Amino acid sequence: MPDNLLIPSVDLRIGSLEEYNRRQKEKPFFQHKKPKSRPCITISREFGCEGYLVAERLRELMMQRTRDEWVLIDRAVLEEVAKRHNVSEEILQTLGENNRILNEILATFSPRWKSDQDYFRLLSRHIIALAEQGNIIISELGGAIITRHIEHSYHFRIYGSEAFRVASLSRRLNTPAEAAEKVMHRQQKVRDHFNKAFLDQDDHDPSLYHMLLNNDRITAGDIAHTIADFVCARQGEQHP
Repeated sequence: MPDNLLIPSVDLRIGSLEEYNRRQKEKPFFQHKKPKSRPCITISREFGCEGYLVAERLRELMMQRTRDEWVLIDRAVLEEVAKRHNVSEEILQTLGENNRILNEILATFSPRWKSDQDYFRLLSRHIIALAEQGNIIISELGGAIITRHIEHSYHFRIYGSEAFRVASLSRRLNTPAEAAEKVMHRQQKVRDHFNKAFLDQDDHDPSLYHMLLNNDRITAGDIAHTIADFVCARQGEQHP
């Protein structure tokens, strides 16, 4: 899968998730006042845009600005979590296996996934449970669609011209432009089919997002800063 060549080892991201989970368990069970809601950020992209670079930089920025742990989730992380049963169970027990809005959200999906891809239920449960806790960045996974009922969620879409995406893939995969273009079209079709078939929605729909960002004209770093500024302003966070 080409994505595996574009992003760091899944073990590093699993480690981050386990650290996040450990800190959740250390928080006091009772608090004198209601804690402030913590944001969930979803990032969608056209294949070839530099979404993972944005997500990694955004995680660093949000940890600096909120002075709290943040976790980055993508499909590879959740599929690995699903395989590691002990990790999976512990996360769900800590975050709430019987999430109050889980059934409402899952009920809106296409019925096909219930029989064709049962693992999607587990992945969705993790996404929703983590999103409810906040301080999470969800890369792809139909995040904007799955978490749209969650009040403190913010959704962003990164797009770019075909020329930009091909050039970016060619550089990052160290492959000729023609091969990169084939990968781009193939993977985009796979993603579009998944969202249509299993989520009953088109993630190209601009109404799903708080902001659309053009990767041709804005670097990954600047996109990350723009998202961080927007979310922190909405949450009332003060920049250090």
